[in-house]
Amino acid sequence: MNRKEDIDFLTHNRMAWDRQATEQQEWSRPVTSELIAAARKGEWNVHLTPKALPKEWLGSIMNKRILCLASAGGQQAPILSAAGADVTVFDLSAQQLEQDKMVANRDGLKLRTVQGDMRDLSLFPDKYFDIILHPISNLYVPDVRPVWQECFRVLKMGGVLLASFYNPVLFMADRDPAYMEQGLIRPKYKLPYSDLQNLTPEDLQKKCENGEAFVFGHSLTDLIGGQLAEGFSIEGFYEDDQPNPRFLVDHFMPTFLATRAIKRA
Repeated sequence: MNRKEDIDFLTHNRMAWDRQATEQQEWSRPVTSELIAAARKGEWNVHLTPKALPKEWLGSIMNKRILCLASAGGQQAPILSAAGADVTVFDLSAQQLEQDKMVANRDGLKLRTVQGDMRDLSLFPDKYFDIILHPISNLYVPDVRPVWQECFRVLKMGGVLLASFYNPVLFMADRDPAYMEQGLIRPKYKLPYSDLQNLTPEDLQKKCENGEAFVFGHSLTDLIGGQLAEGFSIEGFYEDDQPNPRFLVDHFMPTFLATRAIKRA
């Protein structure tokens, strides 16, 4: 059985996402050539949450440098490239990045793919990107603040960070299916949450055997307050519902959160 102190969560999560890409799970299913053709004509949408991102959140993207941060999978980046942006995709999973390369090769798109840890963007110079698109992914690292620090550094003045994450309430409840069957939400875990700290050795072993990524639940202080602490000005916010509820709370409140943050001078 794996001991908690012996688990390399980053390697494990990379392998878990490689597996998802190979199986073409929901966030690893490349867009079609038809969607790319439509994007070239100006008909396109991208997503931070299940519903389409408001177009005014992006503004004009023509020739803008956009970093798709921890969001490979052949979905957002190819659409943005087809719509006229200069796109870089950065992701931990080589197989997820292969999905973007496949779409780019198939449809004649120009985009750059880079493998790495979202907490370390040292490959990029200061004030390089105009926009960062960071859909739900920072639950795969134990501390989100380094992500905000690096985003602030690599954005130009006036640059925009578009980020989404789960409402932390998702991580508090006991996951015993019996409670869901009874219509009960039983608080069990205190935030910040960590699979590595909160799960039993037996449950951790099951996650390892099933190839499931380890997750971490951050506080709103870190998710939203962390952006403000870095110097961002949050100028947009919305919630969104889970279209395919996994937890009981999904039936009663929107559990996706999205922010639009600006790097002000």
